[in-house]
Amino acid sequence: LAALLGNGLISTAVACDHRLHTPMYFFLLNLALLDLGCISTTLPKAMANALWNTRDISYAGCAAQVFFFSFFFSAEYGILTVMSYDRYVAICKPLHYGTLLDSRACATIAAAAWSAGILNSLLHTANTFSLPLCQGNAVDQFFCEIPHILKLSCSDAYLRESRLIMAGALVYLGCFVFIVVSYVQIFRAVLWMPSQQGRHKAFSTCTPHLAVLFLFLSTGMVAYLKPSSMSSPSLDLLVSFLYSVVPPTLNPVIYSMRNQELKGSLRKLMAKCILKAMNFPSLSALVL
Repeated sequence: LAALLGNGLISTAVACDHRLHTPMYFFLLNLALLDLGCISTTLPKAMANALWNTRDISYAGCAAQVFFFSFFFSAEYGILTVMSYDRYVAICKPLHYGTLLDSRACATIAAAAWSAGILNSLLHTANTFSLPLCQGNAVDQFFCEIPHILKLSCSDAYLRESRLIMAGALVYLGCFVFIVVSYVQIFRAVLWMPSQQGRHKAFSTCTPHLAVLFLFLSTGMVAYLKPSSMSSPSLDLLVSFLYSVVPPTLNPVIYSMRNQELKGSLRKLMAKCILKAMNFPSLSALVL
């Protein structure tokens, strides 16, 4: 509920407030929508199973979970990579910001991130569910996750999925290198700024993105790069909860804490909603 409320408020604020119609907030809107999709893919079914005291999921439902979770997870990483480029252009090339990141360029870049997520998800889902399952049908997790499904297979096609995972890892590594290079250039530019106020403002615009990026990468790396000797059902469950639930819940909090424009827009949006709920339409019209 916290994730739905936070990301929903940010999406509404960015969409409705014309002062937030800039490339930075456009990409933030994309991030909020992806967070909404990511947490809505796994938790509703897990909550329903907990309420009804069951652990069943249909084969089609499991495939849908794998597809949508892989899609939202991959696309979110793409958007976070794009957001580092947005900060690089804003700080290192401010005079070219409107040219390099106009509305058409922003839409194209965001569409590329979403399309890459769909392609990656299609490949992994099709390959995973083409494998014969001969180790039972019990996925030891609270949602359908590719590594746990692969444990149920004893086919030689397992190697094909491993190669696909390696190819995806190389793409993720390339994005990570791009982010690091972008921030190296940003920090160099910020340190050369003569004004302390300018340096503070530049760092304040980068801090939320860095915090969200660190949270996303650290939880994902712990989930997928931890040694097999550390694997246990309870630890796997905890780690999967961390990387699938915690980032979508905390991302809105991180962005709204340091961003004064977003905080102001959210306050006005909530005030308007409260006044409308109290049947004061004339007063709600005064909240601009």
